Amino acid sequence: MLLDCLLDSPLCSCLELLSLSFLQTAPNMVNMDLTYQRETAYKCQHVHVHSVTQSFPSRALSFVEDSTQERHLLRVKGADCEIAHSSSRKNLHISARLMEEFLELAKENTDKDLETCGILGAFLDKGILYVTTLIIPKQESTSNSCVAKNEEEVFAIQHERSLIPVGWIHTHPSQSCFMSSVDLHTQYSYQVMEPEAFAIVMAPTDASRNYGIFRLSEPGGMNVLRECRETGFHTHGETADGGPIYEHCANVYTNSNLRFEVFDLRQ
Repeated sequence: MLLDCLLDSPLCSCLELLSLSFLQTAPNMVNMDLTYQRETAYKCQHVHVHSVTQSFPSRALSFVEDSTQERHLLRVKGADCEIAHSSSRKNLHISARLMEEFLELAKENTDKDLETCGILGAFLDKGILYVTTLIIPKQESTSNSCVAKNEEEVFAIQHERSLIPVGWIHTHPSQSCFMSSVDLHTQYSYQVMEPEAFAIVMAPTDASRNYGIFRLSEPGGMNVLRECRETGFHTHGETADGGPIYEHCANVYTNSNLRFEVFDLRQ
């Protein structure tokens, strides 16, 4: 299983990697640069590690979180008020460390007041969606927008690993934590394909809430976006039931024992 990996011995003694250009071991972290794309699973004592590869010059980061503790689940911040609406949706698990790592990889852009975006991939097991992959595509950014480029590279990784595109993550480098009109249209494109899809907004300068996990309300928000033909930043009308267009996700939990991979394709 892709979850619950125990890292209690040096990885160099457990892995045999072909065409290895760089290997750095640190607590709960493996950083691998390889010249061709391949994934192989190895077992050594209590260790089960997937060597993650990506075509040169892109990097792949594989994080392994300690599973010696009990699985630790927390409902995401701000979601309590929407619990009643989430009973029909699958639960999703994501590592808080994935969000922290994304923020660190976005730091150079954030310091320049530029947005950064990434795509989240998951697999389904026993009715739960586990977010195991973050893909940061090539992109063009401004202080309030981010457009992914070369999306076929993202699709290739999703296809190879049979990932479900369950959402996306992006920064608001100097704005508060909310969903703009452009964000809502992006979220609609995900949610219309995958009902459990969600959006993560990382707002490091927002003192009151530095991140939020959101989705369009159903049916109200989805109907508003389905009928909207405007582009760029604009206002949206009210929903038919008078409710909010988007809401906090009540079915997303942070899981401290969840292993994940990060592909930064901007290199």
